[in-house]
Amino acid sequence: MNELHHEFQLRRDFLPRAEEDEWPQPEPAALPVDSPPDLQKPLSPRPLVVDLDGTLVRSDLLIETAFSELSRRPHSIVDFIRSLSVGKACLKHRLSQPADFDPAILPYDAEVLKVIKGAREEGRSVYLASATHERLVCAVADHLGLFTGWFATNETMNCVAEAKAAKLVAAFGEGGFDYIGNDPADLSVWRHAAKAYAIRTSAAVARELSRQCDNVEHLSHDKPTWRIWARSLRVHQYVKNGLVFIPLLTNQLLTLHSLANAALAFVAFSLCASGVYLLNDLVDLQDDRRHKTKCRRPLACGEIPLSHALLAIPILLLLSLTVAAMVSPVFVLVLAGYFALTTAYSFFLKRKMILDVVALASLYTTRVVGGAAAVSVWPSPWLLAFMMSWFLSLALVKRYTELISRRAAHLPDSKSRDYRKADIGMVGALAAGAGMNALTLFALYAASDSAQDIYARPAMLWLAGPILACWIARILMLAHRGQMHDDPVVFAIRDKVSLATIGAAGVLVVAAM
Repeated sequence: MNELHHEFQLRRDFLPRAEEDEWPQPEPAALPVDSPPDLQKPLSPRPLVVDLDGTLVRSDLLIETAFSELSRRPHSIVDFIRSLSVGKACLKHRLSQPADFDPAILPYDAEVLKVIKGAREEGRSVYLASATHERLVCAVADHLGLFTGWFATNETMNCVAEAKAAKLVAAFGEGGFDYIGNDPADLSVWRHAAKAYAIRTSAAVARELSRQCDNVEHLSHDKPTWRIWARSLRVHQYVKNGLVFIPLLTNQLLTLHSLANAALAFVAFSLCASGVYLLNDLVDLQDDRRHKTKCRRPLACGEIPLSHALLAIPILLLLSLTVAAMVSPVFVLVLAGYFALTTAYSFFLKRKMILDVVALASLYTTRVVGGAAAVSVWPSPWLLAFMMSWFLSLALVKRYTELISRRAAHLPDSKSRDYRKADIGMVGALAAGAGMNALTLFALYAASDSAQDIYARPAMLWLAGPILACWIARILMLAHRGQMHDDPVVFAIRDKVSLATIGAAGVLVVAAM
């Protein structure tokens, strides 16, 4: 009894001092075993115990903290494996002090908060019980200020399943508490609860819960739809992979075999890109939640469970590799290079000034190289130089837009990017310079012997140059005014003027053939 009371006193010390007078005083966890049964009933309203990951928070803090660490120190994967070999509690302790953890921006579940507030209005004690490490649980409890106490994992004990159930039974007695959970591991806890609240449970868990518990309430929640998954996989970004068709058009290889291979290359790049988008979103969770538009991404706002995204990544990459193998071994190598570069970007390059935009431009250019490999032609050096300069300009416009937005919102310099608001002028100048350099390369190509050999009417290419110049100048002006989308390529897809401009330039290029 004294040890249990001491444990509750320790939990109480972690809560905000401002609410100390309003705390319900913790009761004895259980009366002596030899007491009459009627005396073992609690003298105050039955406490409510709430799980954290997947229940109170539509996320998984173990996955979050792991990717947060990997994004800053990729080699720490070795430490993770070493810690996991000791035990899961040791791994959680290793990840318990993330540099960017902020409980204020976590995606809390409104329905669970509603139940918690209802219990508090009834005068019931509310406790947080989680398999997450105690440092993070304490931070969440302190931020919300809704809990009488908490139970959590420490360096030696993983507070999950039977271990969590034993703690709660020791504290409140058999059937002496209500419990809200979501995971198969929570079945061990629900079995000892007076009432079971369930949210986001799988069909199998829901059936087992109904079998073992009589008093069950399923809380309402939104399930991820195909539209939400499409947003997370960035299906609208697949248009970028249309670059694989450029070598086919510029070399005028309009045969059925070439068209089929280019189409397979498009599918392979799309599947690979979706897998990397999910990986990038896992790495950027904290940054995305602080962003005015990226906070609505499905993983950031909790619309898709992180564990599901983690499972989808290898599936997408395996499908991508399978499709690539149907094209050619050379294309497989190009796709592997694309994956390596985009993964390096997610974990390292995007935090390095200039290297990040060069990497982005290289990723676009790699799609063109992949298209050339798919149709078995050598990519034109003119084409690659133009693409590299063109997309370097758009990547710089992207960074320029981000800096303009931060300045307009009076936000401090981003910790996840190696740019400062003082760099706005220079970044804009570099974007304009790269765009004009691309147009110069286009003009030189139109006058080259290579164009004379490929195009029947190469003079038509000169008409496309001014149209492209107007488009890149308009992009720069809109970015300067703060009217540009976060991604200039997405803006071009949705902007009618951009579509008409690029379409007209494309018609002229086709007319030159």
